[in-house]
Amino acid sequence: MNQRKSFFEALFDFSFSSFIATKVIGILYIISIVISSIVCLFLLLGSFNSGIGGVFAGLIGVPLLWIFNVIISRLSLESLIASIKTSENTARVAEMMQNQNS
Repeated sequence: MNQRKSFFEALFDFSFSSFIATKVIGILYIISIVISSIVCLFLLLGSFNSGIGGVFAGLIGVPLLWIFNVIISRLSLESLIASIKTSENTARVAEMMQNQNS
């Protein structure tokens, strides 16, 4: 557990003893921001076809929706990383306890 595996070693680790999420989490965050931006851009452009009320709703609602999506994405990814770190630390503590008892 103490040794670090390369990305491809971790990817094809069928025992799931190492995690790749910690290696790709930044890319996943960028992808989620890009997808949220594209969706919100289409929503904003669609709101321009809805008349003056839709334009105001789009100019106020779409940026709020974008910020909400980015916050939820970030919190979800941080929660994933926190649970992975907890698992890694628990395995490390269990290994240390086992070494002390031996």
